[in-house]
Amino acid sequence: MYVPDHFKQEDRNTLQLYIREYGFGMLIVADNMGIDVNHVPFHLSPGNDHAPGYLHCHLARSNPVWQRLQKGAQVLAVFQGPDAYVSPSWYQTKAETGRVVPTWNYLAVHAEGSARIIQDPAWLQQHLRQLTDQHESKMESPWSVDDAPAEYTERLVKAIVGVEIEIETLTGKLKASQNQPERNRAGVKAGLEAGTEAHSRAMADLIQM
Repeated sequence: MYVPDHFKQEDRNTLQLYIREYGFGMLIVADNMGIDVNHVPFHLSPGNDHAPGYLHCHLARSNPVWQRLQKGAQVLAVFQGPDAYVSPSWYQTKAETGRVVPTWNYLAVHAEGSARIIQDPAWLQQHLRQLTDQHESKMESPWSVDDAPAEYTERLVKAIVGVEIEIETLTGKLKASQNQPERNRAGVKAGLEAGTEAHSRAMADLIQM
């Protein structure tokens, strides 16, 4: 991913926060068999002081891509936050010079690392609990894995395999009009806030004044 300096996000804690907030990502595998992309929810587990952490997800056992990961293949996980079209009409400099064009603001995080396949039922149960609890914690009446019959969840666990990615590199890009003067950023922020789309308002929140 091309990341100009003014859009670069390097703080590990911030990047981990983005992954947790936008945890439905793309698992990308590229090898001599081709390129494969799967869209899956991830759970981020912290590493030590010197490691970015581990990404955990699962795939259907019937999905053949997991067999390509059994020897520790390098994979890429991509997470996308809010994005929004930016109209040049929101720039105050439009009236001054006319030298403006449309663009797109967006947030993206790339996590690259080596993957391993996990088929241990206890690990898979724990993974599903962590993933579910993370999202159910926001619900008024949280659902738990224990709410389902044990024989039912045990049967479903047999139909999946786990994937653990030890993160080796984290690359973050937040394109939120940082390259524009303050008066243009103010115009973009106001324009996005006036929109009806939730992703536009979410992007407005990321523009710093």
